[in-house]
Formats: sequence, structure tokens, C-alpha cells
Amino acid sequence: MADILLIDAHCVLCNRFGSFLTKRLSKRGGLRIYGIDSEQGVTVVGGLPESLKEIDSMYLIRAGHPFVRSAASIRLLLYMRWYYAMWYPFAWLFPLPLRDGIYRLVSRYRHRLFGE
Repeated sequence: MADILLIDAHCVLCNRFGSFLTKRLSKRGGLRIYGIDSEQGVTVVGGLPESLKEIDSMYLIRAGHPFVRSAASIRLLLYMRWYYAMWYPFAWLFPLPLRDGIYRLVSRYRHRLFGE
């Protein structure tokens, strides 16, 4: 089973990020991108633990394990070409509260800043 990334398909920033990511995926692939509100997205979110279902975030399901917020973003580097993937170990050097704080700030204002 391929790994899955769920994004907000109604968000301009999320769609641009999905396009950016798609163009830079490594040849080995293995990542499928769906909207959270799509049929596949609803099915995947329905199978998540209750604590994760209400989070306003992107979801990365990697090897059957769900990741959200900055943890999902950093793990996406592993699907990209080598010159992006090489930054994976360094991205973890930023403390979790700082990473997730920035993620939540952008997430909260994304529709206002980038449009619907």
C-alpha cells in the first residue's frame, strides 16, 4: 500500500504545496496525495484515532502510521529528490514547540493570507 498525504483541497496554499511536492517527488514515488474531503480522504481520516480526527492539519500516513503538523511536513522530505531529502536529519534539530507553533500560525491564517 502506498503512503498517503491528505491536504485541504479548498486551500490555495495547500494546493500549491501539493503541486510543488508532486513536481519534486523522487522516481521511486510511493506517495499519493488526496484532499481531506475526498472519498479517499474521508475513508482514511475515519480510520484514525479519535484524537487525530479533529486536527486542522495535513495528514501523512506513512507505513500505516499517521503523522500531523510539522512531523508530517518533515517526513515529506523523504519522498522528494535527494537534494531535498538530505535535509531530513537537520529539520529535526528545530524544537517541536517551535516547529508546531509556526505550523499552527500559518494554518490559522492561510485562508486569509493566500485566499480560499
